[in-house]
Amino acid sequence: MAKTGNEIRESFLKYFESKGHAKVASSSLIPKDDPTLLFTNAGMVQFKNTFLGLENRGYTRAASCQKCARAGGKHNDLENVGVTARHHTFFEMLGNFSFGDYFKEEAIAWAWEYLIDVVKLPKEKLWITIYEDDNEAFEIWNKKMKVPEDRIVRMGEKSNFWMMGETGPCGPCSEILYDQGEGTGCGRPECDVHCDCDRHLEIWNLVFTQYDRDESGKLNPLAKPSIDTGMGLERLTAVIQGFKSNYDTDLFTPIIRFMEKISGKTYGKNAENDVSIRVVADHSRALTFLIGDGITPSNEGRGYVLRRILRRAARHGKMLGINKPFLNESAQVVIDMMKGVYPDLVEKASFITKMILNEEQRFMETLDAGLRILNEETATLKKTGQSVLPGTLVFKLYDTYGFPTDLTADIVKRDGFTLDNDGFEKEMEQQRERARGAWKGSGEEAIAECYLKASSSGIASEFCGYETTNKENVKVTAIFVDGKPADLAREGQQAEIVLDTTPFYGESGGQAGDTGFLDGAGFNFKVNDSKKPVENFIVHKGIVLKGEIKVGAKAKLIVDEERRKDIAANHSGTHILQAALKAVLGDHIKQSGSQVNEEGLRFDFTHFSKISDEEMKRIEAIANDMIRKNVDVKTEVCALEDALKTGATAVFDEKYGATVRIVKMGEMSMELCGGTHVKRTGDIGFLKVVHESAIAAGVRRIEAVTGREALAHAQKAEEELKRTAGLFKAGQMEVYDRTEKILKHTKELEKEIEALKGKLAAKDSGDLINQIKEINGVKVLAVEVSISDAKTLRDFGDKLRDRLASGIILLGSKAGEKVMLLCMVTKDLAGKYHAGNIIKELAPLVGGSGGGRPDMAQAGGTQPENLGKVFLALEKILVK
Repeated sequence: MAKTGNEIRESFLKYFESKGHAKVASSSLIPKDDPTLLFTNAGMVQFKNTFLGLENRGYTRAASCQKCARAGGKHNDLENVGVTARHHTFFEMLGNFSFGDYFKEEAIAWAWEYLIDVVKLPKEKLWITIYEDDNEAFEIWNKKMKVPEDRIVRMGEKSNFWMMGETGPCGPCSEILYDQGEGTGCGRPECDVHCDCDRHLEIWNLVFTQYDRDESGKLNPLAKPSIDTGMGLERLTAVIQGFKSNYDTDLFTPIIRFMEKISGKTYGKNAENDVSIRVVADHSRALTFLIGDGITPSNEGRGYVLRRILRRAARHGKMLGINKPFLNESAQVVIDMMKGVYPDLVEKASFITKMILNEEQRFMETLDAGLRILNEETATLKKTGQSVLPGTLVFKLYDTYGFPTDLTADIVKRDGFTLDNDGFEKEMEQQRERARGAWKGSGEEAIAECYLKASSSGIASEFCGYETTNKENVKVTAIFVDGKPADLAREGQQAEIVLDTTPFYGESGGQAGDTGFLDGAGFNFKVNDSKKPVENFIVHKGIVLKGEIKVGAKAKLIVDEERRKDIAANHSGTHILQAALKAVLGDHIKQSGSQVNEEGLRFDFTHFSKISDEEMKRIEAIANDMIRKNVDVKTEVCALEDALKTGATAVFDEKYGATVRIVKMGEMSMELCGGTHVKRTGDIGFLKVVHESAIAAGVRRIEAVTGREALAHAQKAEEELKRTAGLFKAGQMEVYDRTEKILKHTKELEKEIEALKGKLAAKDSGDLINQIKEINGVKVLAVEVSISDAKTLRDFGDKLRDRLASGIILLGSKAGEKVMLLCMVTKDLAGKYHAGNIIKELAPLVGGSGGGRPDMAQAGGTQPENLGKVFLALEKILVK
């Protein structure tokens, strides 16, 4: 009998393989072709189009163990993770699926057999729920599975009826629950399966997709009903191993033992420490798999969720007394635990741990900055006698600096402060609204339904473009006009054409699609782009230049060969560039995106610091040395499993088929790639990097050109150098020295100007002191000055404050259509008058905004004509 988490996972897959199911590998946590999802959150996600009849996978039964993430979006319950026994950001979902094959009887029988006969759960501990009107399911459970009637509970639509949307496929569910006993949950004598406590634990949900709901709400029976089931591996393992908490299972205990060792705390001895240890255990798994699937920390979308998970784990580490980066080590524990099931983690280990270490180090710096701000603000509040930390500050510390409210509360409690929790919640709700408004989808482009339907009906394109760029006697198999199937397209119409064979490369893998022409009897079609929305299905987008093109017509296909050559040179250039990057920077370099067209190449890769000029020179030198060696570019098609064993480089989140193509360039480069390439590396000509930048934390981008474009770039750069040399009346090799001398002389002149400004300011400050007024017993100097830059205005304000000794200064300055304000409060008055608050109140009068510290604040505006109103308003503020 299966006991360990790994054995349970394997037993499930083997059991359903014995029932004729294809064992399907987990898809990426980044959903493909679904713009509505942030993360893959269920086993059925990768089969969505198969359920809808839009994709034919070659099998009608499948079983999988799917990596899932639920954090962000509607599943945003991050703060519960670690607190409860069962909330997780990352988990594995076991599932078996039928696409119009078997239905309820088999799904129920196999679920029962697996739980009772394979993993040996006691029947008397199991309860069944069914949809209230699903008599068929009741009969199967009661009559065939022999489950007593009193252990089958009918429930309503909310809990036991599944819908993909308001309309479309839907159907009743049946859940299998495990009774954990009277000692678990609420403890009430009347506790039953309807109770939300933990006693009756849902372990398996069977969804019977048997209806199609139309817009009127009517349920129409599907011709081919389907099965979609899901069972959390962590929950099942806890039940089988006899634990009430998932965290006590062997899927988590190695991470918990690591945390005990590094923190010096013993799990189970202190409730607060236990929460923190569980948070780190859960989040370490999520970080490992999210980064392993190509997600990197950022300030939006998936990257923002990843960053929040990492920072929450780091904060809990700090609460355990760990004051150094450690999450890279806990991730390595996860990799060692899971590498047998997910071997790709081994190859990605260096990248995953470096990415985590880099982000955690950055956060520790942020955390220190947040503590400084908190200490400054509490010191100011103390002076004014306040004892409540404003909700806006609590939120800023939470959102910008990663402080949880409980951490902030603990820090300020010793100084007698409490938190404005209502104000914090108000800010949080506003943030949630902003997040909901900002979520525009995952960035994935949904595949047009017309393509999916055509593909699933058997229409396909055989790609012959590796061997030729011309092909005669090709048959038109489908035409789409305005996103709908059509029998023909007429002269002047935009259309999309599918052919049974084509040399046109459809855009995919970052490579631009081919352009060219289709010529036939009485028609001419210009191809402006080619796409591959579905495997083995290439769409030629363009316009009918002459005549009309019909389904069934024969055509001659002509690809723009010169453009194809330029694209091929750039694509081969990306392979060589990646090899050169690894040679110079290290094996942690992984491709995280690329774009190749006729004009150049863009290559995104994982690296944690800016590339130095010296490193870039070496990268270019190695790349061009590879090109000059002029080695053969060889390709080979083989099984994915065999290809990965050769050590060929694969792209993080690329979805590969059962067979793949290896592109090899001597001993320098070997990658999985379906793109078009040069025949020999010398055909690339020359590679020149034109730009390098950071695009996300730990991800950098190189833009480069090859061949003709590289020559054009060099010629343009030389022309610019010639023009610049002409301005300086110098030779091209003398431009740097001449520029350096001019800049040095300019700096000397600027210093002289600053010195003269200082002398003038000192004189002016003496004159302005005579304009001081006294308001409410406070000396106030509020004047307009003729100063055009913010630094000089601040310096001038400092001189006035030194001479004033005690008082408030407000300076206003017009600079064209802009206006600047500066407010300074001497230290003896900063507890009573806050410069930042004064500026916040005055700035709107000149169409601006601003703020600052209690002793100094600035603002800018766009209405200089209203400057006089500011000075009048200051008096009103001070006499309040």
